[in-house]
Amino acid sequence: MMLNETLAHLRAAHLMVRDAEEWDALSAALAEAYSANDDDLVEQLLPQYLQSWRTVTRYVLRDTFDNAGITVADATDPWGIAVLTSRGIIAEPLLCLPAAGGFENQGASPMEGRRLLTFPETMDHYAQTLAPFFTTQDT
Repeated sequence: MMLNETLAHLRAAHLMVRDAEEWDALSAALAEAYSANDDDLVEQLLPQYLQSWRTVTRYVLRDTFDNAGITVADATDPWGIAVLTSRGIIAEPLLCLPAAGGFENQGASPMEGRRLLTFPETMDHYAQTLAPFFTTQDT
């Protein structure tokens, strides 16, 4: 399987769950809840946000990743989608931009120094994360 084909499957699978505007609205609502320190709303939105991304990657895209020779494992970063592995390459696409020491600072909030990505930004980041798994002739 080639990179462009894999990316097309990736995008289509996520858009089956929500359209881009819905993904962006959920990201914005979650970011707003963090900004407002609304723990109840964060607790309500965060699981559906993370699990939607993770479930699509792990289950809906299972055949796509298997055909590309990529193994999918649970995310290690709290904002990670999954850990992808193939031929000694390991990568973890994220749902936000990380800051240095963001999660290592024990007093930091989960969003301190981070910004949730929009749907197009997440797709771009996912593409950058997957690119090393494919040779240049595969693109």
